[in-house]
This record gives sequence, C-alpha cells and structure tokens, in this order.
Amino acid sequence: MVWIVLGIVGGFVALIIGGELLVRGATGLAAAAKVSPLVIGLTVVAFGTSAPELAVSINSCYAGSTDLAVGNVVGSNICNILFILGLSATVAPLSVQSQLFRFDIPVMIAVAIGLWIVGLGGIITRVEGFVFTGLLIAYFWWTVVAGRREGRRLEEELEGVTPFPSMSGKWSILVDLAFLAVGLVALVVGSDWLVDACVELAIRLGVSDLVIGLTVVAIGTSLPELVTSLMAAVRGKRDLAVGNIVGSNILNILGVLGVSAIVAPAGIPVDQQSLTFDIPVMVMVSLACLPIFWVGREISRSEGISLLVYYVAYLAMLIYSAKRDEPPARDETLAFVAVMLGIVALSVWLGRRTANS
Repeated sequence: MVWIVLGIVGGFVALIIGGELLVRGATGLAAAAKVSPLVIGLTVVAFGTSAPELAVSINSCYAGSTDLAVGNVVGSNICNILFILGLSATVAPLSVQSQLFRFDIPVMIAVAIGLWIVGLGGIITRVEGFVFTGLLIAYFWWTVVAGRREGRRLEEELEGVTPFPSMSGKWSILVDLAFLAVGLVALVVGSDWLVDACVELAIRLGVSDLVIGLTVVAIGTSLPELVTSLMAAVRGKRDLAVGNIVGSNILNILGVLGVSAIVAPAGIPVDQQSLTFDIPVMVMVSLACLPIFWVGREISRSEGISLLVYYVAYLAMLIYSAKRDEPPARDETLAFVAVMLGIVALSVWLGRRTANS
C-alpha cells in the first residue's frame, strides 16, 4: 500500500514539474524561433504529449492486440476536447487565435472524417499508414513555415513600436531545449507511475476491469495533455493550451495510427462499435469546436462546463453499452449526437450573451 501512495504522489509531482518545465521550454523556443507559442503547441508540445498514446498503440500492435490502437486514439481525442479543454476553460477562459479557424481546426475535422471513411473498409492498411504519416509530416512542415512567415510579418509591423522577441542566445536555447526534454520525460514517467498506482489501487478495492479501463487508463494516456493545458492556462499561455489539444488530436490520427498501421503486418482492424458510435462522436466533437471557438474568439467557462457535462454523458453511455454487452444502436448514436448539438447550441448562446454583456 505504501508503494501505491508513493506512486500516486510521485506521479502527480512529476506531472506538475513536467508541465511547468514543458510550458517554460516551449515558450522560450517560440520566442527564439520567432513563432507564436501556438505553433510550438501544435507541433513540438503536441508530439511530446502524444507519446503515451503512441507507446500504447505500438505496444498493442506488437502484442497482437491491434484492436486497442483505434480505441486508444479515438478515446483520447474525445477526452482531449471534452475533458481537457473543458476543464482548462473552466479554470480560465482560453483564447483562440484566427490561425486555428483558417487551417488547424479544419485539418483536425478533415482527418477525423478521413479516419471514419478509411475505417469503413474495416481495416487501416500499411499503405494507408504510410499516407497518414506523410500527411503528418506535410502538416508539421506547413505549420512551422506559416508560423515563421507570420512572425516576420509581425516583426515588420511592430518595428519601432514595440520590441519583438529577438533570437535568444545559444545557451538560452539549450536551456529551453533542456526544459522541454526534461518536461516531456517527467510527463511520460509521471503518467506511468500514476496510472500503474491507480490501477493497482482499484484492483485492491475490487473495482471492475471495465471501470478501470474507461477511467484510469483512458484518462491516464491523456494526462500529459491535461497537465500541459492546465499549466499553460494558469500561466496565461492560453493559445498554447488550445494548440496543444488541436495538434495532439491531429497527431494521434495521422501519427499514432499511421505508425501503428506501418508496424502491424496485417494492418489495424476497426471494430463495429468504433464505426457506429465512437468515431462519429469524435467527428461531432471536432465539428463542435468551430462554433464554440468562434464566439468571442475564446472558450468561455460556460462552454467548458458544457464540454465536461457531455464527457460524463459519453462515459455513462460507454458503461451502459459495456454492461449490456453490445454497442450502441444507430438510433442511440443519433440521439446522443442530437444531445451534443443541443449542448453546443446552448453553450454558444450563453457564450454570446456573456460576450455581449
């Protein structure tokens, strides 16, 4: 029992330290590279915080449990938007930059729909894995190039008015890189400690494998995103918090599933429940980001709360389906999506009222 307590405490401490170092390092690198923290969040931070999903999916493919790969990615993406963004916005309203509307959110929606279309064939093949990975490389390249172009434009506009962050010295960049690397390692190690300790505690308390899987493991692989977004929101780097989630969702589909499909000799099967319920919910949640992010160019506290409520409903639906041992029917999925539309409409209306008041 002592080791369980030490694991939980040590895991939380490592997560907090890792999140703080990651935000510090990412912000410093953004200034050195003359790009916004949003660009770093969409690329470097997103890649680092998706490491647990990548490790779980690759290990499951090597172990022959390829069906876990799709569920891990889809569940993580839903958790990222509903739970992590919801909780972060509840702590502090999150600002949303216009770049997200022009490019990144449409890409996130497109890759979610693309996964659904590919999954209709029943399997993600190795060739499709290479295509996914290639698209991810192209996305990263475009994001960095566009970010540097925007940085140069802002530097020219602000010349003589307000100082633009200049390129840091060599040692400063090395320190930022060290912060970033140590922060990522601390996040991964801390999440492993915390998940292992919580699973062991749940087993000793007699909690079922179902509850453990739907709560501890599902949220556990998203802990790096959660801590990074919360720390960024608390420190006022709110565009980094949003960029981390959007970039992570894109990377989960294109990178995690892409690499996993390349590793798996026979490809990654897509089960019926994912096609009829989980992936449609992920697509709907991704689409819901557009109206929610658009109002006031921020995610308000009321919208954050609505996202959390819907995540609780999603978990309840999963538990209900698992207990009756059959996936949700089409009518149940449609009803669930209709409830999502109602929640989005209500939260957008409340956000508009708050912005106009």
